[in-house]
Amino acid sequence: MVTAIVHINAEVDRIPEVAQTIAEIDGVSEVYSITGEYDLLVMVRVATYEQIAEVVPGRINKVDGVLHTETHIAFRAYSRHDLEAAFSIGLNEAD
Repeated sequence: MVTAIVHINAEVDRIPEVAQTIAEIDGVSEVYSITGEYDLLVMVRVATYEQIAEVVPGRINKVDGVLHTETHIAFRAYSRHDLEAAFSIGLNEAD
């Protein structure tokens, strides 16, 4: 699994619509509105590095209202969040 963290500057009056559109893109796992220099933080989780290119410049950058993106590739995970999520896929409370 390849994870990219994407910081986004968006047109201020369109932030909710931009966030919702981005949240619907395949490969996007989370979208947060944030404080600070950027308006949105997007977590992209895909199988290959090539898919990052499909999702970020290929889809996210083309969303109307996106003004600028800055992408960071994660190379090591230190939290258990991803492992727990991966092992819980397909399980229900009865399992």
